[in-house]
Amino acid sequence: MLKLCGNGVKSTLPLYFRYCLPYSTSTTERASHCMEIYLVNSLGFSREEAASASTKVRHFKSTEAANSVINFFKRAGLDKAQIKNLITLVPKLLNCKVDKTLKPKIRIFQDLGLSNIEVVDLIAGNPTVLTRGLDTHIAPSIKLLKSILGTDETVVKVFKRSPWLLSCNLPKRMQPNVVLLQSYGLSSERIQNLVVQRPRFLAQDSKWIEGVLARVEEKLRIPRDASMFLSGVYLVSSLSEKSLESKYQVFKSFGWTESEVTTMVSKLPFSLKLSEATISSRLNFFMNELDYEPGYLASHPRILMYSLEKRVLPRNSVLQALKERKLIKTKTSLYVVVGLKESQFFTEFVLPYKDELPQIYESYINNKTGIC
Repeated sequence: MLKLCGNGVKSTLPLYFRYCLPYSTSTTERASHCMEIYLVNSLGFSREEAASASTKVRHFKSTEAANSVINFFKRAGLDKAQIKNLITLVPKLLNCKVDKTLKPKIRIFQDLGLSNIEVVDLIAGNPTVLTRGLDTHIAPSIKLLKSILGTDETVVKVFKRSPWLLSCNLPKRMQPNVVLLQSYGLSSERIQNLVVQRPRFLAQDSKWIEGVLARVEEKLRIPRDASMFLSGVYLVSSLSEKSLESKYQVFKSFGWTESEVTTMVSKLPFSLKLSEATISSRLNFFMNELDYEPGYLASHPRILMYSLEKRVLPRNSVLQALKERKLIKTKTSLYVVVGLKESQFFTEFVLPYKDELPQIYESYINNKTGIC
């Protein structure tokens, strides 16, 4: 087996190592060359892949150590393709000490409640976790998440959804942001939901997050104690100030006041996630074709979120046809109709008129386009 130490190669080298190493090369070059050959022969790397991987490792310690690592991964449940992927992404894993470095990290995840299969998935999804310090990085991060989320089960849920989290120093990155949100009056439950649903947000720089929180209050006019505050946070964190302002201007171009846009956003911040073209086309339909007023749309913003082609136009055509034929005795608004589940709408507004008005039924069934 290959063993590098000091100034050269000590050996009981396999034959293919003994005859492939030019003695004129440096120790580092010989180690890199040996690693290339090892990767080709043990894990099926191409020469190009092996050469690329070997450049990421300063010293290749020994084939014995590398074999120990590969065998450990096999026993853990990783197949050859997964092991190859791990080593491709993090070649220095081959130099890790199994008992001292790898086993304790696997054990901490198992103690958390992850099954062997789930541990394999976690490692495959984020190989760099095995290069992080157990006591300096992994254990403190798990401890922090437990303190926020309360249960091991929820921590596991977060890791499954976002395995990259273990690559972050959470006490350094996340804890200050949790304190910041607490200072804004967010409850433990809302912070927990944020960690589960949007952990990447809490891994951002604290100054950036503070700017997002300020924009939600100042631009969107959503107070920090409002139920929609976090939705506003999600919106602002995903849009630039320029994009946000451009969308405001689209509404204003249709005659909306700043106050009406603010009313809409306070009720449904994600109405501003629509593209400018989509906002324009939907406002054109509701305001110019159906004569809806800005005040009504601002108070009922959900109607703007439904697809015109797939939902609003087909249902509006059915509703108008039924009203024209005086088949609807109660006053029914388009807002109520488009909000119904598909099965409910079909049962209440299409199916009962299958025989009386077959054209309504056929048109809706075939393509959900306008009624003749």
